[in-house]
Amino acid sequence: MITVRADTVGSLLRPPWLFKARQEVAAGAISDSAFKAIEDRAVDEAVSLQEEAGLEVVSDGEMRRQSFQSQMTEAVQGFGEYSSDAFLWGHWHGDEEVGNWSLSRPASLGVVGKLHRRRHLSAEEFTYLRGRTRKTAKVTLPSPSLFASFWSSERSREVYPTLDSFLADVVEILQEEVAELVRLGALYIQIDAPHYGLLVDPRTRAFYEGQGWSLDRWLGQGIEMDNAVMGSFPGVTFGFHL
Repeated sequence: MITVRADTVGSLLRPPWLFKARQEVAAGAISDSAFKAIEDRAVDEAVSLQEEAGLEVVSDGEMRRQSFQSQMTEAVQGFGEYSSDAFLWGHWHGDEEVGNWSLSRPASLGVVGKLHRRRHLSAEEFTYLRGRTRKTAKVTLPSPSLFASFWSSERSREVYPTLDSFLADVVEILQEEVAELVRLGALYIQIDAPHYGLLVDPRTRAFYEGQGWSLDRWLGQGIEMDNAVMGSFPGVTFGFHL
């Protein structure tokens, strides 16, 4: 007998009305409570879509996030001012239909204060999802070394003299988040680490090595940090998204 398990990576396409509502709440055109109800609707529809497809593991579609990484920067003080470009910059290559796209690293990007968690990153996401499905509810968290792009040798050295010191605090925050999610009943947590694929291409690898770590260190120490975040929680499944 062959058992096949399938689930989404985590994120689903946001509906246009959710994008519109996000712009409206940012502009003050609708209240936070009205926007929350719209987000809830988007999550409910995402859950229904996955259940109707027959999936045994469902996510909330990451409908509440600007980016799959953004719950860290939204919940934690110290990252400074940033826009969606903080998560989108780079040189991206597509097929003939999609084409290529390029965006320079924002000049203002860089952690400027000691990291301080103002709230949990994904606890609210998980508790809402848990109450909307009888399937296994999956929550996703970013890999610590993804945030290397937020460390700047010019802007960050006063608070974090080295990349290592900065990422150590990122790891601690994510460790606390995993512990809270498990306390709330999470049985499936996914670590998102698509940046490891960028280490394969010399053009994109140059940025990461320019932060002060060699390729071997990115792979070795980066994976050590991922393992530290996952910790040891019997009965909890950890997925890894590359």
